Amino acid sequence: MENVPEKQPDTTPTEPPKVVSHALTETLAQTVPPARTGTPGKFVTGSVLRHILVMTGTGAVGLMAIFIGELANMLFLSRLGDVEIVSAVGYGSSILFFATSIGIGLSIAATAIVSPALGVGALTRARRLSLNAHLLTAVASLVLSAALWLMVPSLLRWLGATGRTHALAVEYLRIIIPALTPLALGMTSGAVLRSVGDAQRSMYVTLVGALVNVVLDPLFIFTFGLGITGAAIATVIGRFVMMGVGLYGVMHVHNLMGRPKLRPFLSDSRILAAVAIPAVLANIATPVGNAFVVSAMAPFGDAAVAGYAILGRIQPVAFGAIFALSGSIGPILGQNLGAGEFERMRAVLTNALGVTTAFTAAAWMALLVLAEPLVRSFQATGETAAIIRLFCQWVAPLFLFFGWLFVANACFNTLRRPQLSTAFNWARATFGTVPFVMLGAHWYGAKGAIIGNMLGGIAFGIAAVVVCYRLIEQTAASGRAPVV
Repeated sequence: MENVPEKQPDTTPTEPPKVVSHALTETLAQTVPPARTGTPGKFVTGSVLRHILVMTGTGAVGLMAIFIGELANMLFLSRLGDVEIVSAVGYGSSILFFATSIGIGLSIAATAIVSPALGVGALTRARRLSLNAHLLTAVASLVLSAALWLMVPSLLRWLGATGRTHALAVEYLRIIIPALTPLALGMTSGAVLRSVGDAQRSMYVTLVGALVNVVLDPLFIFTFGLGITGAAIATVIGRFVMMGVGLYGVMHVHNLMGRPKLRPFLSDSRILAAVAIPAVLANIATPVGNAFVVSAMAPFGDAAVAGYAILGRIQPVAFGAIFALSGSIGPILGQNLGAGEFERMRAVLTNALGVTTAFTAAAWMALLVLAEPLVRSFQATGETAAIIRLFCQWVAPLFLFFGWLFVANACFNTLRRPQLSTAFNWARATFGTVPFVMLGAHWYGAKGAIIGNMLGGIAFGIAAVVVCYRLIEQTAASGRAPVV
């Protein structure tokens, strides 16, 4: 993997930060008074690989905590010995994945606009953008959660849920969906903390919330005897804790929150929306594709859906480092974009792809060893057990191409080309999902649907990376950093 030698920053107090692009200079002159301009961000100097590994490592701890918490949630519920409960969570997870993806899209917008401002030392503008990113997140998530809450029964029927499974899933979702706003605000706070380079506090946002969830799960599920309702309540409490930790870090530790004003909010909302809308559209493509997989598996019974639901908990834990990496390189790319360091941007992309490949290989080795223990832990039998074994032993390495697509998405969003991220994700969720899943299900049943879903992502992961390299080359050749 390529590494870039450490470059010493210019410490001359009378010189402004290095700015390559005249467009960037003009933008900052209009928005940031020179007296309030700070020093460039921490990612524009030093080892690129080290920045990636440090940010990914801390991010992975926080994300893994969430994913392990969800895995523990499923383990606790599976101990109730009720396949309809596990199936209900599987249906519910498809809808929650959709809602969470919108929160992720909004946090991506925060990273894409705050990190370049920090990279060039525009602290006043970074504070204002951080505030308005949080405000827009709150407004958008409140509207979304209200709409989803009303649509839950219809959405579950569309996915194929019926009878008691449908009733359980409705109960589960109507408790959790109102907590979408604190979850989205926590994500945005974490994105701002990563943008400033505070990987540790960004980790705490998710880590503390997940720990609260894991501790409360058995208490509500078993001690209070609330079952699936208890699991939902524990999740809601964990999300409020996550929001509190994130806002504390942004507001009190880094003072990255200005005063709310209507006119700047409306102005910045347009800037944020230019990134957030395509990013949200890109992120909801994956849950839409997953929902199609669930609907394709529904005719094979609750056991098949339960197996896919369990995979939905295993997969993020196994590949949590890759999810973290895709979220961590955005700030690194963004700061170097703001500083006009295009060679370092190329190095970030190359190193990120290499690290993704290494993480995928390590995860596959772990899953090969843990396949049977996982089957026993979930008390899986029949079709459910067969699906778990198939993924762990044969299908897992194909996640590499999902990882490459995630890395490319971060690059597209940072370079203000979120429409490319939208296009690739939706192409993957449609052309790379529907025909492959349908043919796989037709030929090999539920297991064939899972194989088809993974095979369909290969071409799109490779193509996205190629386009990403070309986009960086074009930006470097023009010498003009696309800034907000």
